[in-house]
Amino acid sequence: ILQIGLCRVTDHLYLSNGRAANDSSQLTRCNITCIVNVTESSSPPPPGVEEYIHIPVPDTPGSPLCDHFDEVSDKIRLTAERGGRTLVHCNAGVSRSSALCMAYLMKHRGATLLEAHRWVRTCRPIVRPNEGFWKQLIRYEMELRGCNSVRMVSSSMGEIPDIYEEEARSMMPL
Repeated sequence: ILQIGLCRVTDHLYLSNGRAANDSSQLTRCNITCIVNVTESSSPPPPGVEEYIHIPVPDTPGSPLCDHFDEVSDKIRLTAERGGRTLVHCNAGVSRSSALCMAYLMKHRGATLLEAHRWVRTCRPIVRPNEGFWKQLIRYEMELRGCNSVRMVSSSMGEIPDIYEEEARSMMPL
């Protein structure tokens, strides 16, 4: 199911794909004041958006998305404290933007990585960070909490987070 539109993660945080992020009627309806664009190409901010942050990170496992975890998490919190709302988006709203939302939930909402993933997946079921971003989130959780709620395991599909193990097994040819 392709989700059109902005998915509400918290009262002050939304997640979407690139198309929805450029739909000014949706941005207005959700009172978005800050946009974090995690795609390789930057577009001018739609009218009414006060802050526009461009993070040109490609959606590849080797991309250092973790370099932006603190900066984006703190920006989301600061925008919320000022009464604004942040939209984080990438091209599809599946990997980069969801990983950044999970980092925020861990840092400022006290969620474990496991809880943050469930939380984001509840509002946007198609989220699925690539395995490199998972590894970075796992390291980030260890930095923040001193322990991990998710670990990487080997599967027929390569290294995956243990929360995808059931799914990977069901995809195994019999």
